[in-house]
Amino acid sequence: MLLQKQVIDHDQFRWRRLIPHRSPNGLTSPLALSIELLLSFDLPFQNSPERSSLRKKADTTYTFLMHVHGVRMPLSRLAQLSANTRLAHRTLIVRKLKGLEEIIPYTSVHWEMLEKGWRFANPGEELPGENVTPDPIHKGFTHLRDVYFNVSPDYSGRFTVPTLYDIKQGKIVSNESSEIIRMFYTEFDDLLPEPFRSVDLFPQDLQAEIEATNDWTYNDINNGVYKSGFAQAQEPYEKAVTTLFSSLDRAEAHLAKNAAPYYFGKNITEADVRLYTTIVRFDPVYVQHFKCNIRDIRSGYPALHKWLRNLYWNVPAFGDTTQFEHIKKHYTKSHKQINPASITPVGPVPDILPLDMEVAAVDATK
Repeated sequence: MLLQKQVIDHDQFRWRRLIPHRSPNGLTSPLALSIELLLSFDLPFQNSPERSSLRKKADTTYTFLMHVHGVRMPLSRLAQLSANTRLAHRTLIVRKLKGLEEIIPYTSVHWEMLEKGWRFANPGEELPGENVTPDPIHKGFTHLRDVYFNVSPDYSGRFTVPTLYDIKQGKIVSNESSEIIRMFYTEFDDLLPEPFRSVDLFPQDLQAEIEATNDWTYNDINNGVYKSGFAQAQEPYEKAVTTLFSSLDRAEAHLAKNAAPYYFGKNITEADVRLYTTIVRFDPVYVQHFKCNIRDIRSGYPALHKWLRNLYWNVPAFGDTTQFEHIKKHYTKSHKQINPASITPVGPVPDILPLDMEVAAVDATK
């Protein structure tokens, strides 16, 4: 079977997709694909996958995710993920919303990220969360960097995540979370039953609004916590944290007026996914670790708090993929420049409130 290369423009990003060439009788030949996805979630904003240097290397070939229409392919060990960081957390949420668990299994990296970057769990380590194991694909690989160097021995960029890896060809497909989640929206639809096939997180009638929301949400909130936390002087810190809370106020006002119960109404969209992974980390980590303490979510933002808890407690794709111990230990024990003693705060307790509970200060106002 011949594969035709097609460049697809998809709003603010581009990818190359291989599509099967159909013969005159309309049939396609079977094609076996094997993809591995290596992800992690909480890099400093300068290192985020959106800015990943690997994507800009001229000698790196990207062949984005592909599927064969009408052919069920043998798909083994497709994905290797981490639930520690907010950017890769997006992919875990979308993977579950789209019903891709059996098509894209995963292995989670360890929460610890030190001088060599993300590492895999050691043999015999027992850690909370699903699939926190040694790398099952590359025997002897101890760190994510080993995968990058295996692809390109001369690689000199950052070892960023998420990383989509083609096992069969031994190449990195993508390490950009915003592109990977949009691949998940449609690229496996021919293999999915209903209702998962019809799940549309980027509906055409909302695309312009979602893109506009993504822009300020990413710059001011998703990255705003990092700009605040990693600021090296008072002035840039105050500028970043003030912008962050202004945009949280903006999200609060939108949700107070429009949430029914999701960001753009009755259906979950990409806007919910992208905002959730920061807001669910806000009280447990960002308030103290990144000095984002003008207000917290549970006492200062009632609409955001209601929206957050609805997703966590009522939508398994959000709650089941959120592992608070991994989240808190990653930040507090990996960011030595912020927390040299690696002390993990006990609070807040609980990490997220039940649907029917409020903090005492909120209850007192009722």
